[in-house]
Amino acid sequence: MSPLSGVLNEAWAMYKRHAAHFIVISFAIFLVISLISALLSWAGGTIGSWVALIFTFFGIFLMQAALTKAVQDVRDGRADLSLGQTVSAAVPFVGAVALASILASIGIAIGFVLIIVPGLILLTFWSLIVPWIVIGGSTALDSFGRSWRTVRGYAWHVFGTYVLVFLIEIVFNIILSVILLALPYAARSFIASLVSGTLVAPFIAAVITLVYYRLAAAHGEAAEPGAPAGGYGQPPGGYGEQPGGYPPPGGYPPPGGTP
Repeated sequence: MSPLSGVLNEAWAMYKRHAAHFIVISFAIFLVISLISALLSWAGGTIGSWVALIFTFFGIFLMQAALTKAVQDVRDGRADLSLGQTVSAAVPFVGAVALASILASIGIAIGFVLIIVPGLILLTFWSLIVPWIVIGGSTALDSFGRSWRTVRGYAWHVFGTYVLVFLIEIVFNIILSVILLALPYAARSFIASLVSGTLVAPFIAAVITLVYYRLAAAHGEAAEPGAPAGGYGQPPGGYGEQPGGYPPPGGYPPPGGTP
């Protein structure tokens, strides 16, 4: 059995149970960043627009770190951290997440230019850099190697999971576009971006973070500093498919699948 079997169901169950908590985090960050960026662009001219762009990137990285931290927080079945506590816990990782994300984006973009396939490979193998930084305590540069080793042996499973998430996001955006079709383009674009970012981003964060936990367990790695190696750490009756927590009896199949 693949260690990612049922991961989308687990992510969806987690999302539904803590939807209000996740949505408040993503909406608050997204709204604050959007308003401040709009004010900077309006008041600062060209310089303000550049500052707004930098601030927007900061917000994106903060949201990634905050949602990853939020998923880590609710894996025991309850949200222990408030909005402010979650953001505060995520802030120390923003610099490392920003550096790793920028470097990964450059590498993946170059890979897509080289006949697409290398970009998809890098996108798959580097997809866990944010959880390794925020949860695993890795540095920005070290997260690339940690993510690569964690995905190795299960790359096709990881890629297939992300394809399904991408298709779900496309369907959601199509439905949203139809609902907002009567609005002017500017309003439609802003609302669609706000709604999509608020509702979809937490689910994607849940999927990626759960993939991280499952594959770390599959490789016998400690997903969190000080945690026992190889333990998925999910309480009985949690979100997963296996009663009593993950991994299933007998453990995972050994790594070695086709990357």
